[in-house]
Amino acid sequence: MLNRASEASDMLKEHIEKNDVIRIISHNDADGISSAAVIANALAEEDVQFHTTIIPRLKQDIVNQLRHEKYDLFIFSDMGSQFIKEFNSFKHDVIVADHHQINDTEAESNVVHINPHLFGIDGSKDLCGAGSSYLAVRDLDKKHLAYFALIGAFGDMQYHGEFSGVNKLIVDDALESGTMEIHEGLKIVSKASEPIFKSLTYTFSPPLPKISGDLEGAREFLERMNLSYGIKFTDMEDEEKDLLKDALVSINPNILGDCYTIPKEVPLLRDLEEYSYILDACGKNKKQGLGLSIALGERNQALDTAVKLQRQYRDQIVKGLEWVKKQGAEQLNSIQFLYSEDKVLKSVMGTIASIGLSVELLDDSKPVIGLSRLHNDIKISGRTTREMVERGVDLGKALQDSSNNFGGSGGGHDIAAGAMIPYKDKDNFLHLVDEMVEYQLTND
Repeated sequence: MLNRASEASDMLKEHIEKNDVIRIISHNDADGISSAAVIANALAEEDVQFHTTIIPRLKQDIVNQLRHEKYDLFIFSDMGSQFIKEFNSFKHDVIVADHHQINDTEAESNVVHINPHLFGIDGSKDLCGAGSSYLAVRDLDKKHLAYFALIGAFGDMQYHGEFSGVNKLIVDDALESGTMEIHEGLKIVSKASEPIFKSLTYTFSPPLPKISGDLEGAREFLERMNLSYGIKFTDMEDEEKDLLKDALVSINPNILGDCYTIPKEVPLLRDLEEYSYILDACGKNKKQGLGLSIALGERNQALDTAVKLQRQYRDQIVKGLEWVKKQGAEQLNSIQFLYSEDKVLKSVMGTIASIGLSVELLDDSKPVIGLSRLHNDIKISGRTTREMVERGVDLGKALQDSSNNFGGSGGGHDIAAGAMIPYKDKDNFLHLVDEMVEYQLTND
């Protein structure tokens, strides 16, 4: 895989030497914004001009439109593996740095395709889109940008107490470059910017059952220990911090773990996981340009705006989890589903499906399908657990095959996937996914 990445670096070098303007197309989530950031920062350091577009999904009409743009090199990051056939007929060079599921099309000489699945590596836990993008620029002496790949990996939920696979190599690069450090600490969010009860409420990874996503639950938890819930964690006395630490560890031992930090960053972006949440909030609020500008070095007003978006987004997640607590999920034989036409809930459906599983609001023995109506279509977000994947569940395949049956499109990873289908086919689609998951579980 590193040899393939070196081919991408060589292709990049050629275009850098020619002073070509380079076209970057990336995904709009935390991983996608980090993917664009690692490439854009590498190019900016080489004094090369680039034009970046960040989109929610790559579709055929966008590919057709790009074909006619007059750039000599296109880079697709955190997307593109499903369109290798189309890129093969481009008159330009193309680098695809992706980690989503692949098809059988071989890349022609004008296309360098970096994807862990091509090399038997799991793209849902061992390498993210930003990781593939980092590998594409790594040989240009860019190890100091490795931490962006890890921001993407946190955003893609690839950290489970440690990093695995190629992500480990990237951790080594980041440490070796001196830009990143690792130290043990409490993995609660917004320690310096939110009152402690909100910090605990907004901490979803690792999950704190009856506290994560539950403002009242967080307040009661702190009151039981006679701790003030209105002050920030950073303002607490050492004795209070120790008391809180022991209580949280008894709920989830993983709450005490390795914190990955960039010591020279501003406090709000120092923790890589926190950085990923800020980029994610920008993407979820359709302000992906703001996220990219922060990753390219903008601070002050840009960061203030992003933190407000993050707070708003987290409040939407809390509202969503309260809704899940009241409503519960609709049950089928092998899956469960959440459906809403509420504007706020629709915007966080995939996130509340994922968190709902981890904080035990939903049955973790069944994948959860979140459905959001968009006029005549329905957007699908599927989430499951690592244990269910080990039992045979592949949501990427189930959603791709099911959506194709209704003229829709879908795909993703075994553990998290998405799709778009016509609204009229909602019930038939759900029953087909249910049958497919049942088949996967009984035929593993």
